[in-house]
Order: sequence, then structure tokens, then C-alpha cells
Amino acid sequence: MLQQVIHRGFKSFFYKLGLFVSRHPVFCLTVPIVITIIFGYSFLHRYRKETDLESLVAPSHSLAKIERSLASSLFPLDQSRKQLYSDLHTPGRYGRVILVSKPGGNILLQAEQILHIHRAVLEMKDGRQSFIGHQLGGVAEVPNSKDQRVKSAKAIQITYYLQNYGSATQDLISEQWETEFCTLLSHLQEEHPDIQMYTLTSFSLVRDFQKTIDLSRSKIVVSLMLILTAATLSSSMKDCLRSKPFLGLLGALTICISNVTAAGIFFVTDGRYNSTLLGIPFFAMGHGTKGVFELLSGWRRTRESLPFKDRVADAYSDVMVSYTMTSSLYIITFGMGASPFTNIEAVRIFCQNMCITIVLNYFYVFSFYGSCLVFAGQLEQNRYHSIFCCKIPSEEYLDRQPYWFQTIMSDGHPHSSHHEPDPYENHFIQHFMKEHYNDWITNTYVKPFVVILYLIYASFSFMGCLQISGGSNIINLLPTYSPSVSYAIIQQKYFSNYSPVIGFYIYEPLEYWNSTVQEDLKTISFGFNTESWIEQYYQYLKTGNISASNKTDFINVLQNVFLKRSEFQHFKNDIIISRSSEEMNIIASRMYLVAKTSENTQREVVELLEKLRPLSLIQSIKFIVFNPTFVFMDHYGLAVTMPVLISGFSVLLVLILTFFLVIQPLGNFWLIITVTSIELGVLGLMTLWNVDMDCVSIMCLTYALNFAIDHCSPLLYTFVLATEHTRTLCIQESLKEHGTAIIQNVVSFLVGLVPLLFVPSNLTSTLFKCLLLTGSCTLLHCFVILPVFLTFFPPSKKRHKKKRRAKRKEREEIECIEIQENADHVTAV
Repeated sequence: MLQQVIHRGFKSFFYKLGLFVSRHPVFCLTVPIVITIIFGYSFLHRYRKETDLESLVAPSHSLAKIERSLASSLFPLDQSRKQLYSDLHTPGRYGRVILVSKPGGNILLQAEQILHIHRAVLEMKDGRQSFIGHQLGGVAEVPNSKDQRVKSAKAIQITYYLQNYGSATQDLISEQWETEFCTLLSHLQEEHPDIQMYTLTSFSLVRDFQKTIDLSRSKIVVSLMLILTAATLSSSMKDCLRSKPFLGLLGALTICISNVTAAGIFFVTDGRYNSTLLGIPFFAMGHGTKGVFELLSGWRRTRESLPFKDRVADAYSDVMVSYTMTSSLYIITFGMGASPFTNIEAVRIFCQNMCITIVLNYFYVFSFYGSCLVFAGQLEQNRYHSIFCCKIPSEEYLDRQPYWFQTIMSDGHPHSSHHEPDPYENHFIQHFMKEHYNDWITNTYVKPFVVILYLIYASFSFMGCLQISGGSNIINLLPTYSPSVSYAIIQQKYFSNYSPVIGFYIYEPLEYWNSTVQEDLKTISFGFNTESWIEQYYQYLKTGNISASNKTDFINVLQNVFLKRSEFQHFKNDIIISRSSEEMNIIASRMYLVAKTSENTQREVVELLEKLRPLSLIQSIKFIVFNPTFVFMDHYGLAVTMPVLISGFSVLLVLILTFFLVIQPLGNFWLIITVTSIELGVLGLMTLWNVDMDCVSIMCLTYALNFAIDHCSPLLYTFVLATEHTRTLCIQESLKEHGTAIIQNVVSFLVGLVPLLFVPSNLTSTLFKCLLLTGSCTLLHCFVILPVFLTFFPPSKKRHKKKRRAKRKEREEIECIEIQENADHVTAV
């Protein structure tokens, strides 16, 4: 009883809202346009790009950032002028180049050319200081060599670290140096065609990350044109009176102008655009056009004999309840993604913008598009042509005209047929669903094949879910053929044998002269290649037969003898010695670790980090480990999956709580099962399609959750509430009522994704794959899986059959009584 009261209250409210829109169409049309003009102006004049890539895609709250702060406070940059890895605790400013010989060549035999390139870089006149690091790749050793002599190498990597103390002027000079560095090497590539050069600078990632925006701009315009075309064609009919091509076109434009308004609000609030926001127009279009097509289908289900204002009100009453519920779920799920629980700033910004966009979509659909529906309804009631907006001639006049004129101007339904049950059945999608598809999909012989198809779908989905891989690799967000991606591929090919250099920081005073401490340090660094003052000092003491078994001797020899030698002077920057009036203490020190890795360097580094950190808690030595890449890797898997887990939990909670509010709670149960099946299907299949779990795919998974609810809920609730006496007739009625709107929206959505396939970017490739799977899996469930499975399982429709039999029996008894009381009348008949 409570559920029915709530449901009727909602329907009554939206009926009155529909009457308000139909009575004030000019006002409801003007207000959204004025808002769009105001914020659209802000969009054009406040457009700015985000330049801080780390703040976007790295976890906001991570232990790695705390470790970096501690390392920076202990060993500032300006104290490391001659150290090879001076910028170890911050990426800093740098220029890197990988020189690769031709296939079968030896880069070591091209030393003169390499030195020429190296001297050209060092001679760049801009007042910068740089230190150089180098590394060989693709190394082949001399067979049976005891000292691991190098026979040949295929590549060499040279890094030029720039001194940068953090001032704005220094940073601008460094940025200019990086630009000139890339320009110089592009010229040197022409002079040395036998050596392939791949460059990378600290600014390359940001520049290439934003390049996706420029690459996809024209493709988004093409996508919009395709969506407008699909919406226009799918809303057309041969009937020139009831065809609504302009309503389909205006529906897609409604979502476009609401997106412009949302973008204006984002920039007014000092937002900065980044490439991950590229998916918002597609997400918003998928939800907004669903409401547009449902409202158009609701209009077609109303009685033609009613005034157009009442028809609009009836359409609102029929459609806006479900559209309000699905929009609310969008806001809840993306609102949870925008909460402080989300640790990735790019995901949080995306979810915030999606919430604003969904609210504006909802407002524009019932106001702007509702006004367009009012004007179209008025034209239909006055018998005006749906395209040319001219009066439709009478049948007598049309009979005297040529055939082509009759085809264009005929409504296909004479005045005497206006009282037929459904004059809109001539719509090509509606006709196909009713006359062909509904009977075919519910055929007994088709059902076994559908069950087999679902088992195959579930098997592949489950197999993909078992192979999920993390996506902390930053190249997943960059253009496919950008310099950064080319550099990363070559580096992975030739330089994946070792991990990045890991800084090992001991941040508390330690008894280095104690043999137990020395053994603990050896235990921790076992298996690593180390660059350590500790090992060099111990070796120096052992070689020189010098005794330093106590604190005083240890520090005196270290400070006055060891660090005075030229070959060990660079270790001064790795030791912090405090001097007091009475004694000296080593309060902190650092060394460098490099681990042997396989091809999957990134995964092994993450595992290495997870093993080293617990050791700092259980060992007596208090240390931290850090490398700039740890900022991106630190708990990335948990950080990116958290939004979709929270969103899924919130949707599940909402659906469970609304068990007591909906008229038939079994509809919620079926909706939970269906959405889970679609979500796991998208997750598993995208993994098999080589899509990693990065911030873009996580946002797509959150959207898939809502997209499935958006399209499956009207179908399921109509089936559950249907009063036909068999399940087959109920599902056919559901498909007849909502199938057209679902096909219109999903097809328009998928057609709009096609241009993304031609954008040479890993980000848009991920977006295309995930959204294509979302639309395809939803379409598969709505039109193949659910129509078959709902004929097997509850709810039962026998009670409706019994009620119909009781009503028919009661009607027969009343007729018999009337006949007995008036026998003469029967005889007369």
C-alpha cells in the first residue's frame, strides 16, 4: 500500500510538471538557453589545461609522498651537485636520449658519433649545469669471461640532469633547455641516420598527455554529427504527421548544450581541463538521450484524442519517474566517486563533473526538450507536416497529385483510422519488434541457444576477471605515437634487466661500527646491486687493515681519511654528521639499490616495494626506500578500484533499501542480478582485450554500472508489473513498450564511439573499448538474455490468469441472470 501511494504521488507530481511545461513552453525553452549562453561564454574565455600530471594520476594520499618529503628534508637538491642520481627523490628537470644502432650493429663501434652528439648537448648555451649518467642496453658479454667483459651493446642511454633549486626563473630556463634539447636531437638525427634517437624530458609526459585533446577534437565533432544523424533517422517514420525527426535531432542537441553549460560551470570554479575528461560528453550523451527517447516513446503511447497539453503531461507521468530514479543513481554513484574516499585526483574531478552534468541533463530534458515536445505536439494536433511545417492536404486533394507528392505529404492514416489502438506501430523499429523479433526471441527452439550463448559469455567474463592487471603505467594515457611512448617502448626493450635506482635512506642514528648492524645491512641489501658508501668504507678499512671498532675511530677515519680521498669524495653528500661540543654522530645516511628484473619491470618493482617496506617495521634499522616512480605505483591498484567498489556498494545499498518502496520488490532483485552480470562481463572482456585497470577504465566501469541500470530497469519493472497471463506475453509487452527507446539510444551511443577508433591515443582506445563493451553487453542482456531467462524464473503470472478467469466467469454469470430475467427479449433477438 505504501509503495503504491509513493508511486502515485510521483506520477501525480510529474503530471503537474508536464502540465506546467506545456502551459509555459516559451519560458521553459528560454531559461536553459540563457544559462547556456552565460556559462558557454565562461567556457570559451576561462579554458585552461592542467599541467601537473602527478597531482592528477598519482594517488593523492600515499606513503611514497611522505617518504619523498622526508628524503628531501634530509638530502636537499642543492647539496648534490656531483652525484649521479642527485634528483633521486624528485623527477626534477632532465633530458634523456636513447641511441640505438641499426639491427645487427654494435653501438660501441659508433663511439665517435655518440661523442659528437654528447658534445653538442653540452655546448648548449643557456647557463645550465648538467651531470651525466649513462647505461648500456642489449648487452652481450664475452663468453667465459670472469670479469663480465662487454662484447657488444645495441643501445646506450644518456641522461642529462639539470641543476634546479625550485625557483620560478630556474624552472623556466630548464623548460627552455628541454625544448632546445629535443630540437637539437631532431637535427642530429638527420645528420646521423644510422643511429636511432629517442628523447624524453621531464616535460614530455605532460605535453604528450595533453596532446590527446588536440588529436581528438575533430573526431569528437564527427562523433556528434553521427549521433545527430542516428537520432534523427531513428525518430523518423513514413507517416509525415507522426514522424518526429526534429525531436530526435533536438534531443541530441539538448544534451550537447547541457554539456557546454556543465563545462562552463567547471571553468568558472577554476577548473583545469585534462585529457581524462574526454569521456564526459560520451557518458552524458548515453544517459541524456535515453531520457529523450523514452519521453518520445511515452508521447507515442498517449491517446491521440487528448489535447496536446494533456498528452505531454501523460508522457511526463509515464516516463519521468524512472528517469528520475536512474538519474539519482548516477548522482549517487559518481558522487561517491567524488568523495574523499577517492585517492586519484583525476577520478575525483571526473566524478564531480559527471554529477554536475547529470543534474543539468535532467533539467534540460524536462525543460528545454519538454518545450520542444510541446511545440511538436501542437503541430501534430493541428495536422502540420513534421518536417516542412505546412498543413497536410486533404485526401481528396492528395488523390489528384502525383505519387511522389502523396508519399511526402500523406500521413498514412486517414481520419477514420485515428481511433485505431496504436497508430505509431508503423515506426520501423516498433514494427520489427512486434511483428518479427518478439515472437522469434521467445520461441521455444531459440531458448536453448540463448542459454548456451550466456554460458559462453559468463565463461569468458569469468576468465577475464581472473586476469585483471593493474594500470599504473602512465603511457596508457598518452598518444600512441608520441615521443614518450616510443621512448618507453625502447627502454622496456633494451633496459628492462634492472629496476630503477632505489634510494635507501637511514633516517635515525645507527651504530655502523657494530658488527650486528653491519650484518643487518648486508641482509637487507642482499640480492641488490648497490652503490653505497658503507660497503666502500668497510672495504677500505679491510684493505688498509685499519681498526675502527668504536664510534670515535669509525667517524674519525671516515671524516678525516676516507672522505678526503678523491675517489670517495662524492660520498660526502650521502652522510649527515652532526657536530656537538662533545662528540659527533652520524644521524642519517643513504645508499642506492638496483634490483635485477625481468621484462615486467613495473610489476616486479611494485612487489619489491611491498617487500621492503615491512622490513623497515620489523628491523632494528629505521629506513625508507624511495624512487620518483613510487609516487605513481604506491597502492595504485587499491586507489583506482576504490571508486568502482564504493559506487557498486552504494548502488546495491540503494536497491536493497528501495525494496520497501517499489511496487514489486522482485524487480529490484532481477535488476541487481542483471547489473552484476553486465558489470562482470564488461570487466572480464575488457581484460581479455588488453585493457588495464587505470583511472580511465575505472571511470568506464562506474559508468557501465549506471548504463546497465538505465536501460534494464524500465524493461524489468514493466515485465514485473505486467498483467498478462503468461511470462512470454509480459516480456513481449515490455519489449514493445521500451525496446524502441533502448535500441535508439544504444545504437546512437555506439555509432558515436566509432570516431574514437581513429584517434591515435591509448586513452581514447581504452575509452572506446570499455564503452563499446558497455553498450554491447547491455544490448545483449536487454534483447537476448533477459527475454529468455524471464520466461523461466519468477515472478509467476498465474495469479493474473486466475483473476482474468474469475472476471470472465463473473461476467458470464451476470449475462445468464439477465437472460433469465428477460426471456422475451432473448426470443425477440
